[in-house]
Amino acid sequence: MKKWVLPYLMLTPFLLLVLLFFVTPVVITTIMAFTNMDYSMEWNFIGLQNFEKIVSDPNFSQIVFNTFIYVGFTLLINVFFALLLALLSSYYIPFEQSGLFFRALWMLPRITPPVVYVLLWLWIFDASEYGLLNTLTSFFFSNDPIAWLIDHPMTAIILVNGMVGASFGMIIFSSAIQSIPRDLFKAAQVDGASEWSVFKDIILPSIKWPIMFVTVWQLLSLLTSYEYILLLTDGGPVFESEVWPLYSYHKAFKNLEFGYGSALSLILVIIAILLTGVLLKLFKFNRMIQSSRIE
Repeated sequence: MKKWVLPYLMLTPFLLLVLLFFVTPVVITTIMAFTNMDYSMEWNFIGLQNFEKIVSDPNFSQIVFNTFIYVGFTLLINVFFALLLALLSSYYIPFEQSGLFFRALWMLPRITPPVVYVLLWLWIFDASEYGLLNTLTSFFFSNDPIAWLIDHPMTAIILVNGMVGASFGMIIFSSAIQSIPRDLFKAAQVDGASEWSVFKDIILPSIKWPIMFVTVWQLLSLLTSYEYILLLTDGGPVFESEVWPLYSYHKAFKNLEFGYGSALSLILVIIAILLTGVLLKLFKFNRMIQSSRIE
């Protein structure tokens, strides 16, 4: 047993950090969801009243609809557009030529501080005639400047989060594509295979694990993150771009309804776990594990 002492000792700092900053907040949030804690900071247990309040919340149906639209369309960009970027920078454009520059260009949103990134989008969506989108549309249409963040707030937050999320998937997919033996592509060219056949029969089966990972990771990220929406629209106008995690944040830290905000977060975590299980089922995760063991 002595040989296990050193590994456990080395893992102790990491385990303490996980316990302090992950497990403890989860436990506290779960307990708080069954209280009516507010600005008074009193732990008064009220059972399931917060969850009953969620059902009767007049804004909740709008929040659920916004979250479904936001997560669904942003996830499509984060996965499929990221796959397109990876193909362009790793297969169609050789990495040794301009593929590295192309990939570094798309990584700029990821490494840019969120405030700076959102400021750039505020200029793009500027409602005046000097906004980038309004300037571009003025070349094709003679309409008045459009207030994008007021008239189309959901489109705005989907684009903002989609572009920054696509860079993550691009890196994962690019690495997976580069790991495919070049001989497979050369053999396909000799056999006269089309580009679609190469993608469908060689590339896609080879990156099934990364696709599953990126899809699940981005789903969980979209269901829990809200900083770009907070900085861009703050859920407005009214509740047009308010999504579930941002609504929970507003209830807890703006309205000081800590118990109600915790109940919203707890339900969201449960939904995220269920959706993760559904995705793993769709991707046939068990078969993937079995096949990898056989190999």
